[in-house]
Amino acid sequence: MTVTESGLPPYRAVIDKPEIDLQALRAYRLGRIRGLLRERGVAFCVLVNPISLRYAVDCREYQGFQSHIPAMYLFVPAEGPVVLFGASRRDYDGVDDYRPAAKLNTFEGGLDLSGHARALAAAARDFLAELGLPGERGVAVEMLNPSAALAMLRAGLEPVDAEPVVERARSIKSGEEIRCMRHSIAVAELGMARMREAMEPGIGETELWSIMHQVNAAHDGDWFEGRMLCSGPRTNPWLQEATGRAIEAGDFVAFDTDMIGPFGYCADISRTWLCGPAEPTAEQRDVYRRAHDEVRHNIGLVRPGVTFFEFMEKAYRQPGHLIARRYPTPCHGIGMSDEYPKLHHRQDRDNGAYDGLIEENMTLCVESYCGSDRGGPGAKLEQMVLVKADGCELLTSYPFEEALLA
Repeated sequence: MTVTESGLPPYRAVIDKPEIDLQALRAYRLGRIRGLLRERGVAFCVLVNPISLRYAVDCREYQGFQSHIPAMYLFVPAEGPVVLFGASRRDYDGVDDYRPAAKLNTFEGGLDLSGHARALAAAARDFLAELGLPGERGVAVEMLNPSAALAMLRAGLEPVDAEPVVERARSIKSGEEIRCMRHSIAVAELGMARMREAMEPGIGETELWSIMHQVNAAHDGDWFEGRMLCSGPRTNPWLQEATGRAIEAGDFVAFDTDMIGPFGYCADISRTWLCGPAEPTAEQRDVYRRAHDEVRHNIGLVRPGVTFFEFMEKAYRQPGHLIARRYPTPCHGIGMSDEYPKLHHRQDRDNGAYDGLIEENMTLCVESYCGSDRGGPGAKLEQMVLVKADGCELLTSYPFEEALLA
């Protein structure tokens, strides 16, 4: 994409969609799940999460609805036919059979779901027989009510968590996935440029944020994970979502895109801007520089073979007054959404931190939030990187604020 003298993309209504080998993309993703099932000795998995459905077979039906009223589910075996239950379409690559779904939600199934759960368990047991594995017991299941797991246990099955299988599969990207992510990032950065052009004193936070939605929708994107844009005194502490507050001259405007964009891939980018006409204050410069330094330092730590705990110990150290309101993670996986792994701050090592290995072809977000526990402005910055054999490649290109770094 070309840029203007300001460093921002020039205006155009829509960025051309790249040519993606969708058959190769879909075959790789389904193959990753099958491979992990074989590795873990699980006969098949039952997928319900709309992101898992998109990853496995590119199913994109009513994703918001599916996230809270699961009307569809997918049987993916380590070997054998893939079966989609409850779908409207009948043309998904990788799906071998379509069947009616048990009513596993209260909206469709009523206040007593036990009978429907038994129907699911019977279907799972019959599917093992279809696969020639009638003596198998292990079935990986995600995001279903306890009644479903209980029915499977009573049917002689042993339900285990499917989420670790799918998350591990998603963590290593193919070349086609990277191309999809680059396009989603380009769309997000165009939306950011349009927001920057519209930002002026008096515009409301939600009005400004709506520009991102329009740009994403125009490029066949999906949704936003949150409404993470705030301004002025609302930038500290972080995680205050957009309201109708009118932005004022001299305010910091901070945001995190969390955009599930074209092809279903997430562009997760954070920037903090100064709404002019105004000169930045000393406090604004300080928190911005510290956030920038943290992101830059931690990107330098990303390379294959580094363990999560090694990253944790070498990560940038902020002064004490910025620690209490730190961002929950300095680095995390990214793909179709936030995903495994989540790396932790050293202060959180004894609060659920887990170890692992940074690997080639992971895509990661490296981020920082700096806001003092004494109050004042807060700055949020975030970059996306691709782990390469010799380090990492920066995927995001939207410029930082030189005036705040001067």
